Amino acid sequence: MAVLRMTHIGICVADLERATRFYRDGLGFAYRSELRIGGAPTATLLQLPDCDLHAIYLERDGTRIELLHYIAPNAIGDGAPRPMHARGLTHLSLRVDSVAETVAALRPLGGRVLDQTALDFPDFGAAAIFLTDPDGTLIELVQSPGDPELPPGAA
Repeated sequence: MAVLRMTHIGICVADLERATRFYRDGLGFAYRSELRIGGAPTATLLQLPDCDLHAIYLERDGTRIELLHYIAPNAIGDGAPRPMHARGLTHLSLRVDSVAETVAALRPLGGRVLDQTALDFPDFGAAAIFLTDPDGTLIELVQSPGDPELPPGAA
């Protein structure tokens, strides 16, 4: 057995155009492809009877996300962020050159900034904050000096 590669991370959204603008225009993901599927095979795989799905694939830095918009059945959930200690996928994290500028750009695109999470270390040129996309997916923004290919604080 061999896992060949990771293909994508799926994010369920209520408004596909709004979510695409947020991730493409706000976070710099590039459009790759889209599909519209439904019927028996899709319903079987996703365990959603009478499924009608429109998905858009966006990619950035080798990571592909799949924005899933369910025409039927409608998306469920209230859009509130999940607690960080809830099992499963907790958040996406992005390295940015300026937390303040990125937050300012994401607010008009539907980003909900969790101001109470803000960290700022001006002496080190470092900062971090959490926000959500328009559908409640937690996103961590990290500003840190050094090589952006390395985790923040790594030498």
